[in-house]
Amino acid sequence: MSSHSSQPIDSEGGRSHKTAASATALAIDDIMPSAVPTLKVMRLQAPQLGQPSAGALLSSTHLLSSILLLPDSFGVIHVGETFSAYLGVLNASADLSVRGLTVSSQLQTPSRRIVLPSRLDNTPCDIDASGGVDAIVSRRLEEVGPHILRVEVGYISNGSKSLRKFYRFNVTAPLKITETVTRSGDATCLVSITVENVMEKQSAEGGALAISSVGFEATTGLISEKICLEENGSESGQLSAVQLYDSCAYCGRLEPGECYRYLFSVKAESEVAALRGIACGDDLGQAVLTYHKAMGELGKIYSSVVVCPPTSFLNQGNGASDNITNSKFVVHRSGLSVDVAAASAERSLSGQRNNQGSLDETLPVTVEPIDPPSSMKLSVPETVSLLIVNHSSKPMNLQIQMRLSDMTGVVVCGPSFVNLGAVPPSGGSCTIDVRLVALVAGLFAVQGCYIVDMSSGMELQQPALFDIFVKPPDNEEEEKKSMDVIDF
Repeated sequence: MSSHSSQPIDSEGGRSHKTAASATALAIDDIMPSAVPTLKVMRLQAPQLGQPSAGALLSSTHLLSSILLLPDSFGVIHVGETFSAYLGVLNASADLSVRGLTVSSQLQTPSRRIVLPSRLDNTPCDIDASGGVDAIVSRRLEEVGPHILRVEVGYISNGSKSLRKFYRFNVTAPLKITETVTRSGDATCLVSITVENVMEKQSAEGGALAISSVGFEATTGLISEKICLEENGSESGQLSAVQLYDSCAYCGRLEPGECYRYLFSVKAESEVAALRGIACGDDLGQAVLTYHKAMGELGKIYSSVVVCPPTSFLNQGNGASDNITNSKFVVHRSGLSVDVAAASAERSLSGQRNNQGSLDETLPVTVEPIDPPSSMKLSVPETVSLLIVNHSSKPMNLQIQMRLSDMTGVVVCGPSFVNLGAVPPSGGSCTIDVRLVALVAGLFAVQGCYIVDMSSGMELQQPALFDIFVKPPDNEEEEKKSMDVIDF
């Protein structure tokens, strides 16, 4: 019986043999012949509308045409649309295969480069003779300007090789969005969104589009609500054909050069946010619109970030009339105390003690109405509550004055000077009631309010408190009563 002696195995030597074998296999793969792949790229898009010939019943201004044309290029692309492209890699050889194929694609925008994922992003693959692979890449376009689709194909043939192709196209904006913001309270803003079709009228699509939805995505802590006119249907509750067409037109079919305006109310959602208010410079959110082009192409476009504007107070240091802005909206002038408080908090965080340009230094005490009326009857006194806030870092012994010399149309009825006493610093407040009476019918700004520090003699002129409409008498009897002398 023979015995065999065992010998120890060198593990390091075993690994070196395996590494050498792998390197040999790769070297053999590198020198093996491989076919050269062929890359085909095509944008996936709807056909274009053909222009009617001379004498045809349809004109170029119609949204639809009876003639469809296949696109011969990347065509017109607008912001908000989803750009989709078909990538095809073919092996034109009837004998050889394409080995170690890799495909990658990127979309270069004016500001960045974005990787477009596809099903060919996995491990390298081989293409048999006369075979091929394909994939679809897509991306929603968000920027205006030149874009480049970069496609790179790699394969192994006597080493690693690659081929690249670039496809340039331009992205334009189909809509022009303009925002107008008006403050309507300490924690509410009215946002007006104007949408204009800026597409070319003579384009292949005809230039017309339809807006299917309009919304406003409010910032966290705020909530938005669209303000619409009430539309009444028929008695049966169903819309007629004419009413349905009108409602569709109102929703947003826009010819080139036409525009629509939408109104949103943005307000604080939580109690904490309402207590803090919406200050100047706070982000309100973005408007978002969904539109469809002539052949149903869907697009989604966002406006720029909408911010809360400053109040109507202007630091000009002149008379009361200089502090009244020519606003097209008639709302009470709330929000001033919120802006002053925000400016004071920002200055405290920055460590600045004295800053003459800061709003809280210019107006350390603010006066604002609490739920003021929007209208008054002629010669009928109305009581209005006023909130006085001390934003400075020291207590003040204050007096409020309603000066008749600076008031027009609507004047104070009763005591015009009221001592408020000591008001605590850093947001300390108090409220008082004043009586106002209208002397003339019309639209007026309630102004002439001053705050006087009884200790230092400092006078702070307040901007106009609110706007109010004075109704004229409805009949002769009311007109006669309005002519009576008012007891002040």
